[in-house]
Amino acid sequence: MSTIMGPSVVPATMAPSSSRMELAHHRLYEFAKKALIKIFVSPYASVCDLYCGGGTETDKWDEAQIGHYVGVDTSSSGIIEAREIWESQRKPYTAEFCELDPSVENMGSHLQDKGIPVDIVCCLQHLQLCFENEERVRTLLHNVSSLLKPGGYFFGITPDSSTIWTKYQKIVEASHNKGSGLKGVQNCIRSDNFVITFEVEEDKFPFFGKKYMLKFANDIISETHCLVHFPSLIRLAREAGLDYVEIQNLAEFYDDNRAQFAGMLCSYGANFLDPRGKLLARSFDILGLYAIFVFQKSDPDAAPPILTPMIHDEEHQEWLGSGWIQQAAVEDDKNVQPEPNSSSHGCVLVPQEKGILGPGPADLRFSEPL
Repeated sequence: MSTIMGPSVVPATMAPSSSRMELAHHRLYEFAKKALIKIFVSPYASVCDLYCGGGTETDKWDEAQIGHYVGVDTSSSGIIEAREIWESQRKPYTAEFCELDPSVENMGSHLQDKGIPVDIVCCLQHLQLCFENEERVRTLLHNVSSLLKPGGYFFGITPDSSTIWTKYQKIVEASHNKGSGLKGVQNCIRSDNFVITFEVEEDKFPFFGKKYMLKFANDIISETHCLVHFPSLIRLAREAGLDYVEIQNLAEFYDDNRAQFAGMLCSYGANFLDPRGKLLARSFDILGLYAIFVFQKSDPDAAPPILTPMIHDEEHQEWLGSGWIQQAAVEDDKNVQPEPNSSSHGCVLVPQEKGILGPGPADLRFSEPL
C-alpha cells in the first residue's frame, strides 16, 4: 500500500501550469535539470526518477536517449499523467511507473520486475521534504543504494541550505548588534526575487525538521521545505554505501561550466546572461538558492583510478572531474589564483562562516578528506 506524503508537501509533484512555467525561477530550474541530465546520463542508460511528478522531464529523457525509465511519485494523479504523456508521445525508451513514497517504503519489493537495478537514480526535486526527520532520509538513501548498480550515480537538486542559513545568520547577527537579541530577529529573508520565512525563530540549525516557506516574486504559490543539513546527508549516504562526489551551489556550478552551458541557458530566456555569458544579478540570486548533489554507489570490483598529473600549460586547461569534463573559465578567469578554501583536488571547501553546514560539528566531521 503506497503512502502519501504528509501535509508539508505542496502540490508541486503535479505538472506546473504553463503560466507558472513562464516565470523566471521555473525556467532557470528547468535549465539546471537539463544541464545535470546532459552531464550524467549516457545514451541507453537506465534511470529511476524519484518524485517524477506529472512527466515534466519526459522530453529531457528523450533527448538524453535513455534506454529504460522508472518513474516514482507519491501522487497517483502525477503517475497517471506521466504514464499518459509517455504513451501518447510514443517515446522510444521503455518505461515503468510506480506510486509510492521512496522515503517511507521499501522500493526494492515494489520494483523487482521493473528493470532494477539502474545506472542512474535522480531526485530533481523534493529531497528537502525528506529532512523532516532522520529516518526518512535514511530510508530514502538505502532505497537509492538498493536501486543502483555498483558505480551508478545518484544526483539531483535541492535548495542550498548553506546559502539560506548564511543569509539568515546575517539577520541574526545584525539583530544582536542592535542589542535586540533573538526576540527582535525577523524570521524572514527578503530579496527582489523571493521571500523565505522560517516557521520558528532560532539561532541554531537543527539537523532535521527545520521548516521554512519559500515564495518567489510573481508566483502565487508558497513552497514548504526543510533545510537540508549537508553533513548529515553525506554521513547517511555513506552508511547506505553511497560515496560523496560533489555538493555545489548552482550559480557556482554554472560558472564552472559556463563555456558548455551558456548557449543552453540563453534558450531558456534572453535576460539571464550578460554578453560574456555571465549570470545577471537576478539569475545569480535565483540559481544561488539551489545546489546540486552527486553521490556514487561503491563498486568493490572497480580498479583504483589512475591519477593524471596536473597540466599547467594554459593551452590544456581542461581536467577530468567525477565522470565529466569541466572546462576552464574563459578570458578574465584564466589567471585567477586558487581560493584559499580550495583543495588541490579541485574540491571546493565550504567557507567556515557557513558554520555547521560546512565542516559540521566535531562528531560529524570525517577523519579523511572528502
